[in-house]
Amino acid sequence: MDISLYLLFKTILIGIVVLIVYAVVKFYLHVRRVEARFKGIRTPPFHWLLGSFSQFPKDPTGRILHFIKICNEYEEDGIVFLWGFFRRPIVIACTPESMARISKSNAPKSRGLMGVYRMIEPWLGEGLLVANGQKWARNRRLLTPAFHFDILKPYTNVFNASADVLVAKLKSKAASNDRFDVFQNVLLCTLEIILKCAFSYEKDIQQSGDTNPYVKAVNRITDSLFHRFLYPYMLFDFIFYNTSVGRQFKKDCNFVHSVAEEIIHKRKKALDGGENVALEGKRYVDFLDILLTARDEEGVGLSSLEVRNEVDTFLFEGHDTTASAISWILYSLAEHPEYQRKCQQEVDQVLQGRDSDFVEWSDMPKFEFLTQCIKEGMRLHAPVPIVNREVKEDFEIGGRNIPAGSIVQLNIWALHHKESVWGPDHMEFKPERFSPENVDKMSPFQFVPFSAGPRNCIGQHFAMNEEKSVLAKLLRNFTFRLDTSHEVKKNPSAVMRTVDGMFMYVEERNA
Repeated sequence: MDISLYLLFKTILIGIVVLIVYAVVKFYLHVRRVEARFKGIRTPPFHWLLGSFSQFPKDPTGRILHFIKICNEYEEDGIVFLWGFFRRPIVIACTPESMARISKSNAPKSRGLMGVYRMIEPWLGEGLLVANGQKWARNRRLLTPAFHFDILKPYTNVFNASADVLVAKLKSKAASNDRFDVFQNVLLCTLEIILKCAFSYEKDIQQSGDTNPYVKAVNRITDSLFHRFLYPYMLFDFIFYNTSVGRQFKKDCNFVHSVAEEIIHKRKKALDGGENVALEGKRYVDFLDILLTARDEEGVGLSSLEVRNEVDTFLFEGHDTTASAISWILYSLAEHPEYQRKCQQEVDQVLQGRDSDFVEWSDMPKFEFLTQCIKEGMRLHAPVPIVNREVKEDFEIGGRNIPAGSIVQLNIWALHHKESVWGPDHMEFKPERFSPENVDKMSPFQFVPFSAGPRNCIGQHFAMNEEKSVLAKLLRNFTFRLDTSHEVKKNPSAVMRTVDGMFMYVEERNA
């Protein structure tokens, strides 16, 4: 071998060895520093490199139940400490006090290797769900008017129209006494609703179902994301995007973006052409109208990319989460026929004497017991089970100093099942927990299905009204009962799903 090539090879080899030694020493010193911060705190069993999650049950339902176990057994001063991959510290906030502490902070959403927000960014971009810092604050101010009551009120027409389509589909199931997957049918309904409310997308969604190319792409995107959560090696982008699932994910993201961009371009062209009058003649102002006309203090609006990111964010947050909530609430009502009957009686009373079962805006506050069931369903099943934040600087919580770079997990699921907060019967469905007298005694951070603090869900009033409207319509027309031959298992990902479906039967009511 030529002497110069030999020396070059030797130099490169020495350099690689030095880098490896440096990385190992740095990693070791980092671990020692972090361990010193948490000295004396009890932790669940963990692997020296893969961390605590490698010791969790493999079964999805078992994994989510395990969070309850460790948060009840290992909680100290409001937090539970875990080791993540490569000994990264993870602090779980699972009491009202610790939840309040982190929710009120400016800690950004986690976008590191294990951060779900990094994985959904190719789809949603830096929309409200993913953005941090000044970008998030500016966009939050610009988008807040989109959720004013005057804007939300006309959406009841959309809620009713889409719920009517779902009712018609279920009537055929009732007539044939066929079982059906609640989650998939509700998901198409909520997707149709958010598409109409986000940018007046009028194409048929519920009847075409999975044959609609847009619906197929969105379903594959969410399935691809769930696939990444199941296999830790898929966390690395260079591996994921070289798999068939990753390549399809990228293709679907591009297609969804192209649909949104086409609609945005047409609407923007109409507005720029002086067709603002068209807004006044519409049945309702959709989110896209708000996004395109919003201006900050300097008179600057959102860029085309920012508009697309927010539209895609509304789509994701506005259909998956509400579909999860509605489906699991129906599941609990089917499990407890006495509560289902009480809800039906209330809906019948509110709609009594009308020619139709149209749910009006003024009806929303009248569904008092239904609202209790909705809240208890969201407590028991947590549509969004976990939210992660990343601490950028040292942070005090639970009397301990959390080092910069730590992941702080807002474990909504564990908080909603904390025995010291909800009692030993926390796994039972009891709507009376949310009676007015009990709500008055609650901590503001005891029940946080929409997260809490400045980064809470901007669309929570929209979601609650949608859930009330759809559930009232369904309960007015049907009685739901479970398919007892099928065990429903929880499957937590970005939202609380099922492992292999949620099957029920419906019987048509003569209300």
